[in-house]
Amino acid sequence: MQRLKLRASEWMLVGYFAYVAVLSVCWRSNPGLSGGAFGILAAVGLMLLLVAQAEAYFQAAISRFRDFLPLGLTLAAFEEMDLFASRRFDGRLEQSWIRWDHVLLHEWHLRAAIERLGSAVPIYLELCYLLVYGLGTYCVIVLYLKHKRQEVDRFFLICLTGTLVAYALIPLFPSQPPRLLFPGMDDPTVTSWVRRFNLWILKRASIHVGVFPSAHVSSAFAAAWAMFLLLPRQKRFGWGVLAYAISVSIATIYGRYHYAADVAAGFGVSLIAGALCLWLRRGREAVR
Repeated sequence: MQRLKLRASEWMLVGYFAYVAVLSVCWRSNPGLSGGAFGILAAVGLMLLLVAQAEAYFQAAISRFRDFLPLGLTLAAFEEMDLFASRRFDGRLEQSWIRWDHVLLHEWHLRAAIERLGSAVPIYLELCYLLVYGLGTYCVIVLYLKHKRQEVDRFFLICLTGTLVAYALIPLFPSQPPRLLFPGMDDPTVTSWVRRFNLWILKRASIHVGVFPSAHVSSAFAAAWAMFLLLPRQKRFGWGVLAYAISVSIATIYGRYHYAADVAAGFGVSLIAGALCLWLRRGREAVR
């Protein structure tokens, strides 16, 4: 009988869900949530084992299915954070963060610079914010097309580091986004269909736990570091994702989805993924 083997990225997901389960036991504001967190951990672990077992019988199809499975589990990890949603926010963190945003957007004229050419740049930034949900899929497809499918697991190991570390920190900093807590303050003056669509998505699918650090930012930069590592001879993909990550960072502040402090913290989290890239690269060089 073939030995069941989880991929490195799958082990990371199991570790993350285990962290959430342990955190739920210590969460005093809602002591009853631990049952749900442990149930999710058990369901994820069982599903991964079943998928690994199924690959022994349907190798080609299941193997490719596993290439994209972390995308769905990342979404589940994001939604699970709502278990830690606070009924009340005191706003102390946000009061300190909003001052820096006002300086950046108003006194340093970032909003005016973005809107100087009319709706073109605001629409571009809103599209960048919208498309971040598909960034992982894009990167996996690129690896497929460049005959680097064997690197998919390593890509997710890096990208999940940037994403899940941010998720893990969010419950520790309960906060509300500036668009809700400070409506009208430094809001964009350009409204487009893309912005309305983004707000519609956030109203129906966003979590209500916190916004610090920004997982949008951390995951986008982590994806850029991964592409630099995995496609070293085709750095245009790394530079392209890096430029996109910078655009996402600006979009989150301009659109009032995040505070500048969230963006800075998200970038800081991505550096952990960057350090992992350096470690993996040294490992490769040592083997050679």
